[in-house]
Amino acid sequence: MDPAALEALAVQLIRQNVEAGQTVYAHGDDLDGVWLIASGAVEVTDGNGALVSVLRARNHFGERGLLRDGKAATTAVVTKDAELYLLPAAVFRQAMTDAPAFNRYFNRGGTRGMTQGGIMTLKLGDMLTHAPVTCTPDTTIRDAAKLMREHRISSLGVVQGDLLVGLITVRDMNNKVIAEGRDPSAPVSDVMTADPVSLRPEALGSDVMHTMIDRRIGHIPVVEQGHFVGMITQTDLTRFLASNQANMVADVTRAGTVAEMADVTRRLPELLMQLVGSHLAHDVVTRKVTDIADIVTRRLLKMAEAQFGPAPVPYCWAACGSQGRREQTGVSDQDNCLIIDDSATEDDMRWFEQTARFVCDGLNACGYVYCPGDMMATADRWRQRLKTWKGYFHRWITQPDEEAQMLASVMFDLRPIAGDERLFDELQEGTLKAAGKNSIFVAHMIGNSLKHIPPLSLFRGFATIKSGEHRHQVDMKHNGVVPIVDLGRVYALRGQLSVVNTRSRIDAAIEAGIISDSGGRDLLSAYDTIATVRLEHQAALVRAGEKPDNYLTPSTLPAFERSHLRDAFVIVRTMQSSLGSGAVK
Repeated sequence: MDPAALEALAVQLIRQNVEAGQTVYAHGDDLDGVWLIASGAVEVTDGNGALVSVLRARNHFGERGLLRDGKAATTAVVTKDAELYLLPAAVFRQAMTDAPAFNRYFNRGGTRGMTQGGIMTLKLGDMLTHAPVTCTPDTTIRDAAKLMREHRISSLGVVQGDLLVGLITVRDMNNKVIAEGRDPSAPVSDVMTADPVSLRPEALGSDVMHTMIDRRIGHIPVVEQGHFVGMITQTDLTRFLASNQANMVADVTRAGTVAEMADVTRRLPELLMQLVGSHLAHDVVTRKVTDIADIVTRRLLKMAEAQFGPAPVPYCWAACGSQGRREQTGVSDQDNCLIIDDSATEDDMRWFEQTARFVCDGLNACGYVYCPGDMMATADRWRQRLKTWKGYFHRWITQPDEEAQMLASVMFDLRPIAGDERLFDELQEGTLKAAGKNSIFVAHMIGNSLKHIPPLSLFRGFATIKSGEHRHQVDMKHNGVVPIVDLGRVYALRGQLSVVNTRSRIDAAIEAGIISDSGGRDLLSAYDTIATVRLEHQAALVRAGEKPDNYLTPSTLPAFERSHLRDAFVIVRTMQSSLGSGAVK
């Protein structure tokens, strides 16, 4: 927040000293505002008296109810003498209206409805993809040139300590050194541009473009309080523009070979970073990323038909897993299958075997790696006639053993990608009805969904991985997003809801009365928080020049960010408990 606005907010905090044993508010009370804990401890329980969280210094509470209807969704009791600060409800609501950063924090992940402004509205800090390469004023011209060659860059920041004092570019080398016959052993201070034009990390892509055009320059240092933090060049702008989703779609469509498509999909990490940096809602980001996978799949199918001839009978290529739900991130393998018309002969089935191998190999070459569990159309099991697929689902539903639960969990996320969708519709319609009406199967699916639990310790702190490569980290996929995906799938089965996207499933479950409005909105808020933190973590890794992954170290987050994430995990655990006990609403 702007320092002046933050100060204006801070002076309206009301200090309260509360003794252990006192209730700050009870479930259903009208809330006075949001409380911040300076010292002491507060225990929060739900409407049934179950422990929700134990909060200590730097945590906050009360905002859930205030953001809903103004009534407490929990009960808060001080367990250790506490110094609290109350931000009154009226002040809180006004700040939510007046301060975008404040709103974004308390309405975590709630940037719904925003449109992508592209590079023009992207902040420079979100465009920097690697640490700056520097030299000192005393570095020789020759050594500076070697540095640029070694790092394959066209400019260096010249620094004293970490303060920027100049800029040296390949153009300077040509115009001032080679053309003028200067001694390459001279210091770069002789030829550098002193005190170059620079911009702050908060500047936008539009500022970069305007500055480059106005000043006729191709390199702009990014400086924060005099400290050199990165460099933006015309090449960077070109790369970002090329990573725009519309350009990637066009390039995939024009690609004549798998190798050409792979060149396009290598830009996906840049696209992810751009979309996250534009503060789009997480499900908008994953939808745009998934769209690329869908288009690559369709293009590969067209290539296969050009090579092997047209399909002998109708078929439907379907995706499951994250692609099926339109929830792909920067880390995605492939999960797919083929539903083939019942009229297919054995010769016809050999055509589909060839095509499946071509498409799955092509997806792997484009970065969508082979499924570790072999849930791909290349496996005979997942490349079958419609009647066989109906048999699969009938068996899973009527004989729900452990394998059936696992397979159904994946296959209930099916979405048609290409071909004759009527084959998929016929399969889905009968399957949903049969599954939703079979209480034993639903009970097994509920049990299966509770195997993935949020990473919470006994007192609702973070339960991190204890050993190995990811020690002290949490798995934001299997313990963060997957528990919510599982909940959404069970709600869809209970309500016989045809949507497969997780957020859409929760929305539809609220609409159908499968879950209560208040519980559903809490779960959506938790999902938005967890999924957004996961994407921001992946985008930060891309920005640092690393491969994105799902392993987050909670201690790297600011205290309030950790608090938000922990509270989101608590909500998910509460909804799991409700589902397990049968009190879904």
